Amino acid sequence: MNHEQSSRLFQQAKVAIPGGVNSPVRAFKSVGADPLFIKKSSGCHIFDEDGNSFVDYVGSWGPMIVGHCHPDVVKAVQDTMTNGASFGAPTERETILANLVIDAVPSIEMVRMVSSGTEATMSAIRLARGFTGRDKILKFSGCYHGHSDSLLVKAGSGAATFGVPDSPGVPADFAKHTLTAEYNSLDSVKNLLAENKNAVACIIVEPVAGNMGTVPACEGFLEGLREICTNEGILLIFDEVMSGFRVAYGGAQELYGITPDMTTLGKIIGGGLPVGAFGGKREIMEKLSPAGGIYQAGTLSGNPLAMSAGIATLNIIKQPGFYQKLEEKSRAVAEGIAKAAKDAGYPIYSTRVGSMFCAFFSKTPVTDWPSASQCDTKTFAKYYLAMLDEGIYLAPSQYETAFVSAAHTDTDIDKTIAAATKCFKLVA
Repeated sequence: MNHEQSSRLFQQAKVAIPGGVNSPVRAFKSVGADPLFIKKSSGCHIFDEDGNSFVDYVGSWGPMIVGHCHPDVVKAVQDTMTNGASFGAPTERETILANLVIDAVPSIEMVRMVSSGTEATMSAIRLARGFTGRDKILKFSGCYHGHSDSLLVKAGSGAATFGVPDSPGVPADFAKHTLTAEYNSLDSVKNLLAENKNAVACIIVEPVAGNMGTVPACEGFLEGLREICTNEGILLIFDEVMSGFRVAYGGAQELYGITPDMTTLGKIIGGGLPVGAFGGKREIMEKLSPAGGIYQAGTLSGNPLAMSAGIATLNIIKQPGFYQKLEEKSRAVAEGIAKAAKDAGYPIYSTRVGSMFCAFFSKTPVTDWPSASQCDTKTFAKYYLAMLDEGIYLAPSQYETAFVSAAHTDTDIDKTIAAATKCFKLVA
């Protein structure tokens, strides 16, 4: 497969943009190749600058649950654009989307729109600190909550990909307020809280970890966190930027029946445009300025284009049967890839929650960052490049989640499984 145009564009980009990309994992460094430069998309397919077509399981890292360029979403954005892209003033669309979110997500009684997932988690943590009067936060190794300073401590995602979970430029004084426990280990949480009695404002967690690959919460883990937070006066924050509206219409909290105090959202609620949101109990959210004294602001928050794309997307996915069909597609592709690996005699550990899935190149179960970090990333890179040559576009990192959209057809899934069957034989 020819990638000459993408390689040429990458060389040009590196002169003007650090590393040639505007988000690190896009650089393809962990798979030893130059990134593809994408020209257009349609449904579940993307097309690069060399004219190659790929079945897309990245989906802009999760937002494209209805597929690329869905006509309802395109029309909503086009119609909005004719009246103006941004006003820095309230619009009705913000309230419409807010009410859709409130109706869907069990924990959210009020919601504040922002422009990115990083902004959402950063703001939720500030609110938790202000509400509780405590400074420390607790997160989990391998969970990524955006690139704000206090959260770049043992993070996953791009940080994990490049082996630098603690970023230079983060002052030690910031990091000392961040406690890091092991995902799926309540004992590690209890030990840290015992050492920091009445000092922790919030526990922030991905209820389905998606930034060290797809790692589901073990039975009892989320329930245990809820109980601990209730007993200790700590706010429980679910980071559902990835899992929100992805694993169920009401997110992981609907799927598992566990209600946090606050939730952060992004990706799907913007229909592919830049967006984020954080919400929770009314008594907490009303502490935000201008209703309360905890400050948060953003010129492009509630941007009309993003609100319109989000409203159109949520109106599509709330239709009866949407998630049942998506579940069937996701099960088929994840189980098909796992079977292809087994038939080739190559061991993988396959995980899936709803339309999020991952093939870990590991002989043993992956339940946390220590077990994820033992994966055979070199063989993954070979598999990744072989799949790319077969026209299958996966995330260029072992530590990322794959996403299935409603636009994936049986033909696309069959092509994917056939490609995996061929590629696992090559790496076995």
